Formats: sequence, structure tokens, C-alpha cells
Amino acid sequence: MTLRDAGEYTTALPKNEHDAPEWRTAMKALLPVVERGGPTMFARIDVLRALNWHHVVEFKPKGKEPHWGRRKLKRDQ
Repeated sequence: MTLRDAGEYTTALPKNEHDAPEWRTAMKALLPVVERGGPTMFARIDVLRALNWHHVVEFKPKGKEPHWGRRKLKRDQ
């Protein structure tokens, strides 16, 4: 994805998505990159966040259950 692609994509968005805070942040991060050759990493992060704004990340604190028994090796069977 190039800067031109990102700019064309953001301008082609519907009005309600275009005015979303995620896209406003992404556009603000793209401007210094285009105008002054600023850091592209921040712009990339903000564009990816804006693309995935509808996806809610679930936090699963429990994770994998621990193995409480004694480990059995293949050679011990």
C-alpha cells in the first residue's frame, strides 16, 4: 500500500466513516509523512487501526489451563 493508495481510500470513504475519530487520526498521521517525510510507522499503525475499527478485541485472561499432573515421557511408557 502506498501513500497515494491510502489517501485515495480515505477520500473515497462514505461521510459517516470519513468523520469517524479513527479515520481522522489516521489522516492526521498521514499528513506529516506526505508533507515533510515524517515517520511512516505511526501513519501505518493509525491506518490499520482505522481499517479494523469495527473489530472488538476480546481479552481472555484465563488462557490455557495448566497441566497439574506429572509429565509422562514417551520412553517411560
